[in-house]
Amino acid sequence: MNSIINNLKLLDFVIIAAYLFVLLFIGYKASFGKKKTDETLFLAGNSLTWSSIGLNMWGTNVGPSMLLAFASIGYSTGIVAGNFEWYAFVFLMLLALVFAPRYIAAKVTTMPEFMGNRYGDSTRTILAWYALIKILISWLSLGLFAGGFLVRQILGIPMWESVIVLVAFAGLFAFMGGLKAIAKVNVFQMILLIAVSLALSILGVIKVGGISAMYHKVPSHFWNLLHPASDDKYPWYAILLGYPVSAVAFFCTDQAMVQSVLGAKNLKQGQLGVNFIGWLKLLSLPLFIIPGILCAILFPGLSDPNLAYMTMVTNLFPSGMNGLIIVVLIAVLVGTIGSSLNALSTVFTTDLYVKKINPNATNQQIIKVGRITVVAGCVFAIGVALAIDNVKGLNLFDIFQSVLGFIAPPLSVVFLLSVFWKKTSQKAVNLILSFGSAFSLGIGVLYLWILTPDKYQFWPHYLVLSFLIFAFLLLIAVVTTLLDKSPITNIHAASDLNNLPKTSKQVKILWAVLGAVMVALYLFFNGH
Repeated sequence: MNSIINNLKLLDFVIIAAYLFVLLFIGYKASFGKKKTDETLFLAGNSLTWSSIGLNMWGTNVGPSMLLAFASIGYSTGIVAGNFEWYAFVFLMLLALVFAPRYIAAKVTTMPEFMGNRYGDSTRTILAWYALIKILISWLSLGLFAGGFLVRQILGIPMWESVIVLVAFAGLFAFMGGLKAIAKVNVFQMILLIAVSLALSILGVIKVGGISAMYHKVPSHFWNLLHPASDDKYPWYAILLGYPVSAVAFFCTDQAMVQSVLGAKNLKQGQLGVNFIGWLKLLSLPLFIIPGILCAILFPGLSDPNLAYMTMVTNLFPSGMNGLIIVVLIAVLVGTIGSSLNALSTVFTTDLYVKKINPNATNQQIIKVGRITVVAGCVFAIGVALAIDNVKGLNLFDIFQSVLGFIAPPLSVVFLLSVFWKKTSQKAVNLILSFGSAFSLGIGVLYLWILTPDKYQFWPHYLVLSFLIFAFLLLIAVVTTLLDKSPITNIHAASDLNNLPKTSKQVKILWAVLGAVMVALYLFFNGH
């Protein structure tokens, strides 16, 4: 297939150039204009309301990589990827009703701080290191891989050139202050991305002859959320068992997701905000998956299902729109990469360098270490992104899900146990965060690069594998706690846990309604 750049007209290039100029100009003004003294307030002064929390969490969750990945699954297997959005409501409810009251009662700003309150500084330090690994792999490297994948589709250049182009692009924006610009216009860009996907779906439905024609022009199993146990790609039991491991880690323990809730005006606003993202996730089917199904009807026989989204964009939109969409996709990805680098630098310098390595560091030393961390993070992320590109036998969507599935088990085990089993000891938590992390990531390396499932048939489905790792680590944590002769369980948090804020009746009713809607949707999409 020709690179997408061959399909762009002069108007597309004019719009790309104009958009980049405007972003750089806003970035320049943001960096060298007047600065507010209170700009660095970490949790927005605990002023966030439910609408901004829901939209912010959804914006963190939805990105260009999601558009490309969901469209690829829609193209090849139908709506089954909807499970990874709709089933999430269970774990969002867990965050809202179980985790959020504990986080807010503990008055913490980070997840390592929460666990440090429970189990002491050693746990906080280990979790900070694991948070670094998580940021490096799940946010930075996967973001860079998705961006490189997109740039490769557009320019038709190898992956190593694509990721270097992207890192250089992110560096240019950082130099011009443009990452702040991207943060400022990200809400607008997210709205534009969502509008684009909705327009794609509408144009595609019209082109195939309406909703009824779309429904009948693909195999009937395309409209089933649950696939039989014999299905080798997405059997129902793999999703039922494996997805929760990633979902607990992602929605309930990930700093990027939880931070909005921690910044809520009060618990009720935080809980309503998480409920709101549950409703927003209903839009995933029409916005992200349907374009892939329509592409399967309009452009069957693509060499790679991962090309589905951009194939729809370049064939259905008029000149000018293509250029605008491409530059918005890349700009949002650069924003993700930039904010990941910033988070990496912040966690390393504050939680590790200043706290453990050099407590008397001057401001200049801290800034210097922060910059070195950014450069090292870029080099590491380029290496991992190129390694991810060499994963065999998995499509874009499965790569994202499997990588998260190997990062998640230790986090899910320690956070679930610390909340649901008060006897969980410091020794068990530290063992799972250190040994358990090495074990889980080691199996991930074996599965993805060494004994790959396309050559070695003994592997279970990657979601089942994630669940088995979780179950094994859970067993080790329970046994370690039971054998611990002098367990350390609650260092600072005992009083907080006895005074948990109450959940309002309105919040409970809204979660019950969302649950009923989800059950109805599952029945509707599996009744044929």
